[in-house]
Amino acid sequence: MNDSQHHRLGKIVQPRLKRETAFHRPLLHSNITPGISRDPLSGKERKLRKGPWIVGGLAIYSFTAYGSYLYSSLARAEGEYKSPEDCKDVSYRYNETAKNFDNEVGLTEKLMGIGWLRQSLTKRAFGDVLEVSAGTGRNVQYYDLGKCKSITMVDQSEEMLKIAKKKFRETHPKYDTSRFLIQSVQDPIPSSRPPVFDTVIQTMGICSIRNPSAVLAHLGSITKPSTGQILLLEHGRSYYGWLNRILDKTAAAHADKHGCWWNRDIGKIIEDSGLEPVKIRRYHLGTTWWVELKPRA
Repeated sequence: MNDSQHHRLGKIVQPRLKRETAFHRPLLHSNITPGISRDPLSGKERKLRKGPWIVGGLAIYSFTAYGSYLYSSLARAEGEYKSPEDCKDVSYRYNETAKNFDNEVGLTEKLMGIGWLRQSLTKRAFGDVLEVSAGTGRNVQYYDLGKCKSITMVDQSEEMLKIAKKKFRETHPKYDTSRFLIQSVQDPIPSSRPPVFDTVIQTMGICSIRNPSAVLAHLGSITKPSTGQILLLEHGRSYYGWLNRILDKTAAAHADKHGCWWNRDIGKIIEDSGLEPVKIRRYHLGTTWWVELKPRA
């Protein structure tokens, strides 16, 4: 066979060998099905890459929602300035808003992550627990009842507390050491002995009560001095002057509709209460306050 014949055979045979090699090698040495492309990223890697985009998107959405809410409140405001010291008692509004309260605040709280903060705070409760300004029981589902010897819920709004009691009975039907009291927290709590609690919790309550510093001081007096804790999740003044001016301008209209003065100085209220701060965290431009307190020794 001469060189010319070898050359022609090479042209005929070699392409067929390449096709066979290209087809069979993945079947012999890989679990990949031919014709299906493989994503070089694992599921965990894809989640990690998507994570920042999801978090960023939610943050922008929440900030936009919060900003839109402030803007709409500003548009409704009459322009009358109300300082925190001028805030009258508007707690009576909650009997009127109880029926639709959860629907009105639910979406905003979800977008701003308030539900997660409620859950994280409420799960810290232990022992004999007093929840002040219990409202419609938006914390009910988050209690770790295995750590709670008893739970007493107090609110001045009869209509709100009815809803809270119903939620509690439905969520924890076998828990039989709970009480629901329609009264001011500053009124004596019915008990066979002086009430001293391991945990006192209040979420979004300072905004609607009269003399909040005095209320906190009273809560300190009925909390165990050595091991007790007072847990607060509140909203009030911001880090920023421009936002505080908006809160001040819209405070009266907001309180009239929702029964809440959202421009109170939470830091000053805590300072005036005489309680000892253990931990304070702030969210949402400083307007949301996570507060852990204890009675001073």
